[in-house]
Amino acid sequence: MKFRADEIASVIQKEIENYESQIDVREVGRVLEVGDGIARVYGLSGVMSGEMVEFPGGIIGLAFNLEENSVGIIILGDYLKIQEGDEVRSLGKLLSVPVGEAVIGRVVDPLGNPLDGKGPIITTETRPVEFMAPGVAGRQPVGEPLQTGLKTIDAMTPVGRGQRELIIGDRKTGKTAIAIDTIINQRDTGVKCFYVAMGQKDSAVAGVIEQLRKYGAMDYTTVIMAGASAPAPLQYLGAYSGTAMAEYFTYKGQHALIIYDDLSKQAQAYRQLSLLMRRPPGREAYPGDVFYCHSRLLERSAKLSDSLGAGSLTSLPIIETLEGEVSAYIPTNVISITDGQIYLQPDLFFAGQRPAMNAGISVSRVGGAAQIKAMKSVAGGLRLDLAAFRELEAFAQLGTELDPATQSKLDRGYRMVELLKQGQYQPMHVVDQVLSIYAGTRGHLDKVPIPDVAKWEQSFITFIKEQKPDIRQSLLDTKDLKLDVDGVPKRSSILEAAIQQFRTQYEAPHKTATV
Repeated sequence: MKFRADEIASVIQKEIENYESQIDVREVGRVLEVGDGIARVYGLSGVMSGEMVEFPGGIIGLAFNLEENSVGIIILGDYLKIQEGDEVRSLGKLLSVPVGEAVIGRVVDPLGNPLDGKGPIITTETRPVEFMAPGVAGRQPVGEPLQTGLKTIDAMTPVGRGQRELIIGDRKTGKTAIAIDTIINQRDTGVKCFYVAMGQKDSAVAGVIEQLRKYGAMDYTTVIMAGASAPAPLQYLGAYSGTAMAEYFTYKGQHALIIYDDLSKQAQAYRQLSLLMRRPPGREAYPGDVFYCHSRLLERSAKLSDSLGAGSLTSLPIIETLEGEVSAYIPTNVISITDGQIYLQPDLFFAGQRPAMNAGISVSRVGGAAQIKAMKSVAGGLRLDLAAFRELEAFAQLGTELDPATQSKLDRGYRMVELLKQGQYQPMHVVDQVLSIYAGTRGHLDKVPIPDVAKWEQSFITFIKEQKPDIRQSLLDTKDLKLDVDGVPKRSSILEAAIQQFRTQYEAPHKTATV
């Protein structure tokens, strides 16, 4: 048999041309054990903390514990499909989620997968779930108000863009209601809203989404959902994923608001993961780094410096207490990280005062910097007046004879409490709040029967809108009650005259009805 040299040469030539010199190098390991949402893997010696790994079937995991002989991995998917001995390969990248305009108006899971049945999220941009918070030089003081639309909060514990204001209270005291009203109130402000539901009942989250749709808030809101039925790793990651999506807009020079509902459940999910990973438990069985878990999350909320675009990320974390125990481990941790807290008291809630904010314990560490001038001037002494009223009320219950001055303070206090009540899904424009609180603090409601206070307020706001639109427009333009130019009467004087005119109109039919 003869060999033809030219044929052999052509075959070798063709093989050389088709040969690809790329070598497939991948670091692989084997599953030693799996269960309860975590896997222990042998062999991934070069894997980084927080790096993504892939199991058979495309299931993603996250390197969580780097030990001497194995790697603890939290599984972000159905761990029941993973078997002992399965091959695991590292992907060489950190966990990222899709970001941008494509996620606005959508309901997604913490990995960015859509849950609303509206098709895939089409975007080329992603952002790492864990990201370094801006340093001191990258921030500026909070000085721009973020209106919640709730009189109690905007007057006494104002929230500014870039602030972290904690909403804390027992279950069923209206914590989520405050957050949802704040989102609804951001319509036409350009603020992008993100609602992160962690460990909540799926039916409750579905109800929240329905309300947001009803009031047109889903047009600028993204819901990140990791319900009570979701695995603990997803409940833990939900807050970081939502923050990454919100940060995209912050670093574009825009404004974003994020609600964490709630961080108590996230801490419990983190405790579950840590105990399964055999990390040493500390107080209340939480791991020692649970404080860092929350601090590195909330420090990402900031008002950025002008050099970084002057964007802002405002966060309203929610914490659920047990029997009003504010001094428990997680509540004290988060109180120490945030810039103030809104404390909701069950007694006030069941007494019909909603929002049920306790003005004595609640505080905003930003204060008047997050208020417009008009609100600052009308609500300056409101907190102290309410605190004094509560003391007087307790004193009056003893049945002691009260002098006329004390009695008048009590009467005004009852009317102010009534005035500060507000129904759910009824956020109020800040100018209308100023008009309402001005009338109450200046004694114009002192003669109005307590049950008629809400009706009086509604009629007064309607009167200003319809018969004195120039007063409202002037307040809207300048956000101040002071002089415009020398010689022009103060807006407060014009407002006083308008209130007197309204009282004449309001009282006339009521007197006739009484007669």
